[in-house]
Amino acid sequence: MRALLRLSALILCQSLWAAPVLAEGKSIIVLDASGSMWGQIEGRAKLEIAREALGSVLSSMDPETEIGLMAYGHREKGSCEDIELVVPPAAGTAAAISDAANKMQFLGKTPLTEAVRRAAAELKSTEEKATVILITDGIETCEADPCALGAELEASGVDFTAHVVGFGLTEEEGQAVACLAENTGGKYIQASDAGQLVEALKTTVVVAAPEPEPVPEPEPVAAPLENNVDPILYLAEGGPEPEERVLQDAHFDFFPISADGTVSTDVATTIYGASLDSLPAGKYLMVTDLHKAHAETEVVIGPETELSQPTVVLDAGIMNLTLRPSAGAEPDPDASWELRGANDLYDVGYEKAYLVVPTGEHALTVKLGAAEMNQSVVIEAGKVTDLDLVVGVGHIVIEASYTDGLMVEGGDHFVEIFEAKKDIDGSRKSMGYTYGAGADFDLPAGDYVAVVTLGAASAEVPFTAKVGERIDLLAPLNAGVVAFTFGDGNTYLEVFSPTKDINGDRKSFGYGYGPAWQSTFPAGDYVAMVDFAGTKTETPFTVKAGERLELTITKP
Repeated sequence: MRALLRLSALILCQSLWAAPVLAEGKSIIVLDASGSMWGQIEGRAKLEIAREALGSVLSSMDPETEIGLMAYGHREKGSCEDIELVVPPAAGTAAAISDAANKMQFLGKTPLTEAVRRAAAELKSTEEKATVILITDGIETCEADPCALGAELEASGVDFTAHVVGFGLTEEEGQAVACLAENTGGKYIQASDAGQLVEALKTTVVVAAPEPEPVPEPEPVAAPLENNVDPILYLAEGGPEPEERVLQDAHFDFFPISADGTVSTDVATTIYGASLDSLPAGKYLMVTDLHKAHAETEVVIGPETELSQPTVVLDAGIMNLTLRPSAGAEPDPDASWELRGANDLYDVGYEKAYLVVPTGEHALTVKLGAAEMNQSVVIEAGKVTDLDLVVGVGHIVIEASYTDGLMVEGGDHFVEIFEAKKDIDGSRKSMGYTYGAGADFDLPAGDYVAVVTLGAASAEVPFTAKVGERIDLLAPLNAGVVAFTFGDGNTYLEVFSPTKDINGDRKSFGYGYGPAWQSTFPAGDYVAMVDFAGTKTETPFTVKAGERLELTITKP
């Protein structure tokens, strides 16, 4: 299987990088900063890979190269106008471009066609040679045609070229943007991982080095291997290698070490999972990461005619975690976990985890609804720690009704759960809240009160939650709806009880402004007081449970 992977990888790489395409004159990098860049490739966010690739390539660029940065989708969600020239094209802008990319948010849509058009205009493509390098992980989402733009720019008769780097695109998606490059005489390059993205940027951004001086043809030697490096990873000393579903998440970064011991962090070759790759003979720092485990090892790679198998031992184990609401129940997708440990170890997730973790004792916090549990987790090297945890909750679903047979629909009513027991000051602890019909809560076993409020009407329903049980509650509001029509936008209406208390005050049940206001009231008698610019009127009315009353009040 590894031999087949080597052959496939070699054919792919040869097809991708066979024909270098180099930026000429002034250039602008158009960077996709849309929300889709949070998607992952082999466990890493695409935006992180793009930032590192830009930094790596720009750091080796000729400082005299005139280059700038335009971005889209980095400031607003859902906007097709979110396009900005972040760094104008000029010499010596490499550091500014890298800094801007590192600080950039990734939020919005993909108006790539308009971004390229503006980049072309910024470069004054009607006057001099110019190049745009578009880096995108998605296709146009703003109803524009990149193919038509390419044809338009080419038809202008000027020396303008657009290259497109498709990062993580499918073959079909790539075809949708490749025409932008092809119609301007540029190239479309597909990059599916970090290494390929670096090579694509080198091909389109960095000016080619001068041809080396011819050297005498060497004496015949043994043919080099297609791939001469095969990293070996163990969780514990002596192995074995982890199973494929775990090993596929590993990545090995090789940094050359010079004769004086200096590690070159600007140049790295990354090998993923069980794959192989080629490296020149020499000494390297091999940095290995697998989930939460990390190791740095100095290794020596032999001649390219021999297979080198540098080995790393991560001193780690596997946490196999499953979270259930109650014993025997299916894992709950709403149950969350948080793992913390030494050396800033931190990770979070939901429902399940099959995670490589350094050996030692770590703190695990699990939450589901209002329930929370904490425990320590001890991980041993090379072993799987199975944790099938029961959070211990009951599931409560609450509906409300105006009266028997007439349910409250929609999302206007407020539902809050309190502990039944009151504190010394008479208050209750809130366990959570939400809005609307079908409100549901996960609660530890115990006694509670559900309080449902809609307008001036409310109802309290006591209940007892039991682990593993579902309870369906109905909160009867015994209320009706009153729709008032009165005055204009400056007219004030307030609803009171018809009788006064011992202090001569009437209880207020809510207020609103004209010309219309609607609210829900418990069944009973009320008075509507309206202030018509200093002229006040009082109109009595009666609310019946489950009925709607439409009341028009006019200025006397």
